[in-house]
Amino acid sequence: MTEAKPYSISKHLVLEAWRLVRANRGAAGVDGESLAIFEKDLKKNLYKIWNRMSSGSYFPSPVRLVEIPKGDGKLRPLGIPTVADRVAQTVAKMVLEPLLEPVFHPDSFGYRPNKSALDAVGQGRKRCLEMDWVIDLDIRDFFGSLDHELMMKALRHRTEVQWVHLYAERWLKAPLQREDGSLEPRVSGTPQGGVISPLLANLYMHYTFDEWMRRKFPQVPFERYADDVVIHCVSQKQAGFVLEAVRRRLKDCKLELHPEKTRIVYCKDDRRRGGFSAHEFDFLGYTFRPRTSCVQGRRPFVGFLPAISNKAVKQIKETVRDWRRRAWGTSLALADVAERLNPAVRGWVAYYGRFYRSKCLDVLGHYLTESLVRWAMRKYKRFRRRWGKAYCWLGAVASRNSNLFYHWSLGLRPTAGR
Repeated sequence: MTEAKPYSISKHLVLEAWRLVRANRGAAGVDGESLAIFEKDLKKNLYKIWNRMSSGSYFPSPVRLVEIPKGDGKLRPLGIPTVADRVAQTVAKMVLEPLLEPVFHPDSFGYRPNKSALDAVGQGRKRCLEMDWVIDLDIRDFFGSLDHELMMKALRHRTEVQWVHLYAERWLKAPLQREDGSLEPRVSGTPQGGVISPLLANLYMHYTFDEWMRRKFPQVPFERYADDVVIHCVSQKQAGFVLEAVRRRLKDCKLELHPEKTRIVYCKDDRRRGGFSAHEFDFLGYTFRPRTSCVQGRRPFVGFLPAISNKAVKQIKETVRDWRRRAWGTSLALADVAERLNPAVRGWVAYYGRFYRSKCLDVLGHYLTESLVRWAMRKYKRFRRRWGKAYCWLGAVASRNSNLFYHWSLGLRPTAGR
């Protein structure tokens, strides 16, 4: 007679978790096992995960630490679990998420079903038109600072599923493995890159911030996307009072506001002409600041509006510059370059063109044209050191095939007669 498992976990759930992990792709963890290698013996590997999770004997491997450059020149640590651990975390997420979703605050937008960063930007835009002041919060090293004891307290409060408690605590404490193989114990935080990390981080901030704001300041709206938070206030005095209260609250929950990046901003526009020095802030790749806006049938006016941020522009330019150097070899035809570039440009326009679209298109039009002209100057000897000729050649191609590049189809084409 087979001994009953202490935890009831469906084999079908493990299979569904694998399908999600495979669809999301991702790199190998510390064991070097890729998705393709894992799939070669899929039945055995999935059974092993199910058996160990059901029996309580599942222990995660160390998390591979990868550091990627941030926009400010610093490095962002990412933790990459093994494929097996990603499957196990997805199993837990599939059980936990339906329990937490009904509880989460409507203005929490990060990593949630049917919510997006653009939803948060749109809500922020609406409220900046209605309220004069903003608190731009920046939490220092949020994902690295989450207190494990408080995290587990929140998790136990929201669910009685014992195996979720057991494995969540093990994932939180799994050490980081650096490139040299050395292990770094983890006493706080949850690694960015883990499947379960965003959900746990949202739960932590739900009790640390969202629910606390609902109780203490029910008339003060906000938008939160993970650790990016914007709070709206009716006066500078209210903003100062709320900011200090939030600072104390986060300190009580083992978090710290960045002293230089956290600030109060005045939403200056045609109706608001005060002299407060700070009148712009960045949120989710957009810069909110006074901008001239034109609406059909009305005279131009200055509104406090979001558009693609300089930081996002810089990242796009660096990405295209890197492609031009590495991927756009002179052996490629122009159509090959278009095939590689178009998916990214569609994504950039879809995201950064949602609000104040002209700024996004202006940036992309100028820089992509410049990059393609430089590529043509390298590929064709007749264009070496002849910018004008290369530009006119590209314009002639665009006039014959205006849909070759996605941005050309939007009217961002070079002209043949320049």
